[in-house]
Amino acid sequence: MARKKSRKTLIKNLDSEFSKYIRQRGSVDDIAECFTCGKKDHWKNLDAGHFMSRKNYSTRWDETNVQPQCKACNVFKYGEQYKFGVNLDIHFGTGTADDLFIKSKHMKKFSDSDLIDLIEHYKQLNS
Repeated sequence: MARKKSRKTLIKNLDSEFSKYIRQRGSVDDIAECFTCGKKDHWKNLDAGHFMSRKNYSTRWDETNVQPQCKACNVFKYGEQYKFGVNLDIHFGTGTADDLFIKSKHMKKFSDSDLIDLIEHYKQLNS
């Protein structure tokens, strides 16, 4: 019988599957575009950049809150949060950045079964 995976492992697995999905979606011939600067690169060379921090579980796996970003924007320029927010409003409608900010402040708890369901959901989307 398989040992139950720890919560930490489930979160790590979900982060991995979700990141892969975010970076691949919208790519053409495996080339994706940085959401903040427009640089084009292979999706494997991009990050899954978060507008509102990953520490906020209510938006950590929100598909609008997370977009492909080049390493320069996501790491060296600290996520380019202002540009990220402006682009969210352009692509998804005015007020999207504000809505995500508000959503990020709400407490969201995920059970282990919720995490497992999300892992399976993104595994299916990635296959």
